[in-house]
Amino acid sequence: MTETQQQIDALRALNLTPKQIARKLGLKVSDVNAALKNQAEQTTLDRLAKGELDPVYKCLASNNLVQLLPKDSSDNSIKNLPSTILSAKDNESLDRGLGLVVIARTARYNQIAVSSYLLDVWCLGIKDATTPRTLDKREFQEFAELLFQPFPENPQEISLEAAQGMIFSAYEYAQSLGFQPHKDFEKSRSHIGNWDESIRIECGRDGKPCYVSGPYDSPQKIIETLKQSRGEGNFDFLIGSEPTNYDSW
Repeated sequence: MTETQQQIDALRALNLTPKQIARKLGLKVSDVNAALKNQAEQTTLDRLAKGELDPVYKCLASNNLVQLLPKDSSDNSIKNLPSTILSAKDNESLDRGLGLVVIARTARYNQIAVSSYLLDVWCLGIKDATTPRTLDKREFQEFAELLFQPFPENPQEISLEAAQGMIFSAYEYAQSLGFQPHKDFEKSRSHIGNWDESIRIECGRDGKPCYVSGPYDSPQKIIETLKQSRGEGNFDFLIGSEPTNYDSW
């Protein structure tokens, strides 16, 4: 690394803009931008060579999922938690048991890699998952707003650990019932990172599974699976519910 590159990196670490850095060092703004981009790309290559994930840019979750997080979690970065753990039966805003988690990572210079996970915390687990797509910061903001449009409240920013806990809690619960995640989940699983199991949410409704059918489900097959895993009378179900915007995902 050249001395100029070191100076640019040091000033950037102080949150100076490329224009401010260029003025201080007597450089062209275009040269500073090129140096920052090259350094960011090299950092990404070094990280990939070590098998490390890109750093987290932002994690978002629908407010109904945030309400299911435990108040006394050891992760103090979780924001706006309720005073007690709320089960799904206590939370009327959990529309059909569906919630959304978005994990965004800083991929390259000014680029964000983002995946989304639609969760059915009452029964089916990971109902939909998107493979990572690369966006700039403006595109990410627009994309996130579009994803959360079906939900009545604004999403909340959460820690990666909380996001992992939401996703894998729903995943494990559904597997215990005999259901597999959406077909694209494995393609986006590495984007989530390793779950240390420190944070979990309570799944199910009123202490048992509750299946609410969607227009693309196979209700009879799902009900038969629930009969085998839980037994007759040990789950609830609602067939023929009104479609919502979630169903277009």
